[in-house]
Amino acid sequence: IDKALVSDRVVIDTVVSKYSDHLPLYRQSAILEREAGLELSRATLDGWLMRVGELLLPITAVMRRELICGGYIQADETTVDVQMHDRRGQNHQAYLWQYGIPGGGVVFDFRLGRGREGPRQFLGQFEGILQTDGYVAYEGVGGPKMVHACCWSHSRRKFIEATKLNPHDAVAARIVARIDELFAVDALAREQNLDHAARHTLRMEQARPWLETIHAEVAAARGAALPASALGRAAQYTLALWPKLTRFLEHPELELSNNLAETSMRPVALGRKNWIHVGSPQAGPKVAAILSLVESCRRMKLPVRDYLASVLPGLANRSIHSIPALTPAAWARSL
Repeated sequence: IDKALVSDRVVIDTVVSKYSDHLPLYRQSAILEREAGLELSRATLDGWLMRVGELLLPITAVMRRELICGGYIQADETTVDVQMHDRRGQNHQAYLWQYGIPGGGVVFDFRLGRGREGPRQFLGQFEGILQTDGYVAYEGVGGPKMVHACCWSHSRRKFIEATKLNPHDAVAARIVARIDELFAVDALAREQNLDHAARHTLRMEQARPWLETIHAEVAAARGAALPASALGRAAQYTLALWPKLTRFLEHPELELSNNLAETSMRPVALGRKNWIHVGSPQAGPKVAAILSLVESCRRMKLPVRDYLASVLPGLANRSIHSIPALTPAAWARSL
C-alpha cells in the first residue's frame, strides 16, 4: 500500500481476520491496541481492505473468464446489507451471487438487486451446464446451448419441511427415503473412487430405477395432497423441475446437488453476523473480490495467507498478461 508504514503481513492479516475468521474491524482495532500498543482506526483498516480488494479485481476477472470458458458452473445467491449514505439511515439489501466449479475456484459477484440481470451479465454466452436451485432469475440466461440443471437437495428439503410440519406424514417421509437412495448411489461411487464414466454406469444401473419410483410417488402425492399444503408444494416444486432434476443421467459430470455452492455461502453468512454490512455500493465489488480469493483458497485447501503474500506485493505494477498465472488454481500448480 503506497505510503503506508505498515508491513504487507499486517495488511494480509487484517484481510484474513475479517473475511476468513469473521473478525470485524472494530475488534481488530481493539486487539492491535491491547496487544501491540498501536492505535489504528477502523477507517485506516478499512482503507487497507478496499485497496486489497481493488488490487484483486483483475484476478477475479480472469477467474470469471475461466469459469465461462469451462463446462460446468454451480451458482447460488445470498443477501448482504449495504450502507447507502443517502440520509435515510437504512441499509439496502443487496446480493452476493456466487459461481463456482465443484472442487475448484469460486467467484462472487456483487449486485444491488436479485433480478435476472445479474446472472445474465455474469454468465454472458456461457454454454456449459449451470446448476442452481429453482429460483426463476436463472431462467433465460447464458448462451443458446446452455444446459440448466437443478438440485436434488432443494427438492428433498421441501419434503423434509412437510415432515416437520406433520411428523406423521408417511408419504413425505417415504419420498425423502427414496431421494436418500439417489444420494446413496453417488456415495457408493465416492467410496469406490469412481471416475465420472464409471459413476455414470452405476447411476444408470441403480439411480434410474429410483427416479421412476420417485416420480410415481411424487405425482401421486400431488394428486392426493392439498395444493397449498407443504406436501402439495413440495410435490409441485419437484415435478415442475423434473427435467432439470434428471439431467444428471445425461451429463456424467453433473452432481446431484448444489450443496458445494451453498457451502461456499456459509462464510458469508457467518461474516454477515459479525461485520454486519458492506460500507457502500462502491465497496461491494471489492469485498466480492476478496471473498472470491479467500473462499477459493478454502475450497482448494490452499493457505490463504501464503497465497495473498505471494500475489499481492507488486501486483499493481504487473502486466495484465501475467494475471492468469496468479489465480489460486494457477498458483497451486506452480508450487
